Amino acid sequence: MTQVKHLFDLADRVAIVTGGAGLLGRQHAEVLSEAGANVVIADRVGDAAASTATELEEKFKVPTLSVAVDVGDENSVRAMVKQILERFGRIDILINNAAMTVKGGSENMAGYFAPFEEYQESLWQEALAVGLTGAYLCSQHVGRVMVDQGSGVIINISSTYGLVGPNQRLYEGCTNPYDPSRPLNTPVSYSVVKSGVLGLTRYLATYWAGKNIRVNALTPGGAYDGHDEEFVRSYSAKTVLGRMAKVDEYRGAILFLASDASSFMTGSNLVVDGGWTAW
Repeated sequence: MTQVKHLFDLADRVAIVTGGAGLLGRQHAEVLSEAGANVVIADRVGDAAASTATELEEKFKVPTLSVAVDVGDENSVRAMVKQILERFGRIDILINNAAMTVKGGSENMAGYFAPFEEYQESLWQEALAVGLTGAYLCSQHVGRVMVDQGSGVIINISSTYGLVGPNQRLYEGCTNPYDPSRPLNTPVSYSVVKSGVLGLTRYLATYWAGKNIRVNALTPGGAYDGHDEEFVRSYSAKTVLGRMAKVDEYRGAILFLASDASSFMTGSNLVVDGGWTAW
């Protein structure tokens, strides 16, 4: 019988975290590094990726690599994979975490929260390029490597709003931080991207079923990151545990999905949302 500590041991495995310098991406990268993996911080913001990789390497004494990448651009993804293979020779884990977020990505974030009737197509296209096309491209190019080496794990990051419709009432009375004169709404693009990620997960899991490549999704609930106080109160009241997540509370789920502890799991969606979708 495999010892428990060995189930979660990622020593010498090579893991990519897209959006790895972001709020949750950094947490994903940190737990993988702590478990012994050689982690690649792949992020649109190259300086942030480099500083994150350096900090993890110094803290956990494992090799890291930073790559500036636009996951929505195939040439950029192809170059990323080439760089990783030149450094490490293999890729064992891919976490498709990159997304157009509130605090990064678009220069027009006020419009990102616009009502559906006013939502700009350019923001729609940008969100899909990063969150959905990016997951497709990274999975395709990294998946080829995994097929050739005979193993691999892919984890796609979804959201509760990929499972259920957004509760727009949460945003009543909240201020749009980028334009106080405009209302705050859940972006339509976010829900569509996160729903699409779940479909991609199931497709890839069945497509690569005979190739020893496991593909699962993680659906996290909202993590506190300096949100509007009224929003926090409303969100917490609708969560069984009565609060938002702490940023480090998804680390256990990521390690489980990335490691041999989940060796008989593929095509699944692990929901860690404080009970948001339980009622």
